[in-house]
Amino acid sequence: MSATRITPLPDPGWVSTAIRAIEADYQRSADTHLIHLPLAAFPGIDFYFKDESTHPTGSLKHRLARSLFLYGLSNGWIREGSTIIESSSGSTAVSEAYFARLLGLPFIAVMPKSTSRDKIRAIECYGGRCHLVAQAADIYSASQQLAHDTGGHYMDQFTYAERATDWRGNNNIAESIFQQMQREPHPIPHTIVVGAGTGGTSATIGRYIRYACHATRVLVADPEFSVFHAYWLGGDTGLVSERGSRIEGIGRPRVEPSFIRSVIDDMVTVPDCDSIAAMRVLGQLLNRRVGPSTGTSFSALIPLAQQLQQAGQAASLVSLICDSGERYSQTCNAEDWLAAQGLLDAVRQSQARLEQVLKLS
Repeated sequence: MSATRITPLPDPGWVSTAIRAIEADYQRSADTHLIHLPLAAFPGIDFYFKDESTHPTGSLKHRLARSLFLYGLSNGWIREGSTIIESSSGSTAVSEAYFARLLGLPFIAVMPKSTSRDKIRAIECYGGRCHLVAQAADIYSASQQLAHDTGGHYMDQFTYAERATDWRGNNNIAESIFQQMQREPHPIPHTIVVGAGTGGTSATIGRYIRYACHATRVLVADPEFSVFHAYWLGGDTGLVSERGSRIEGIGRPRVEPSFIRSVIDDMVTVPDCDSIAAMRVLGQLLNRRVGPSTGTSFSALIPLAQQLQQAGQAASLVSLICDSGERYSQTCNAEDWLAAQGLLDAVRQSQARLEQVLKLS
């Protein structure tokens, strides 16, 4: 008979030191800004963007990575010397590489080969290693195999994102938004618009809204080639897409366990050309580059604002700046990449339409 491999229990002293290191890092970090963007085309409707690009690792996923590490440490899954494995299209891996380096742990990111070189360089900058796979759907099995081979821990953001964060408060993103909105003309947002990659952010915001008894709605904007919207409509957990999303960070080719459809009030699918066009326009309005997933949400905000305007309703609308557009210099911000994807003309046309709606041209 073969001997059963027994996983050693973590050293309580090392775990306590690791948790204190992460908490100390959190104390050194300020909360992110909530940016007000006046749009002359929509008088009476206030637009706000929670700027998650100002986290130490430059994206919304910094919150998730911190929560996943604390969750894994508290559960006894992460031990001194553990190799940390994650399946990610980029931003979560960047943030997890940061925390792995903080704790002195090896880190391997399993990503589709289409992931932008800018994100790969960021992971490597924090001491992580990138394991690229041909198909987006292969990241799960490859991550599990690497964790087995190294005796490490697979973080599995797509399962644990919705439960690792304390959705009732503790300065999560939802609580922070509502605190920062307190002195605004319409302090309770009509709608908060987000994208979904793991589903963790929409779950945290949706649960917090209900827990706090707010009337705010949650609208999730889904990109092309993602199954989340179809799953939200029909509830079929077996849905699979043959290709991955071109909008890095959001959209999935399968229904992820951490995507909780019951906390979402509405969903829309946004064509990729509209996401990238909205990314460009919002970047011009803010005088800074934003990422394509931010564009997806901004694209979904505009029809909602038009509906409110037609109804004569004044309100506030909130969305997120998920990360900086600097990470997409070779993809969504590159004309040759857009041309290779067959998107360039459609993006230009969509941008012209959006500028007309916003009375920018």
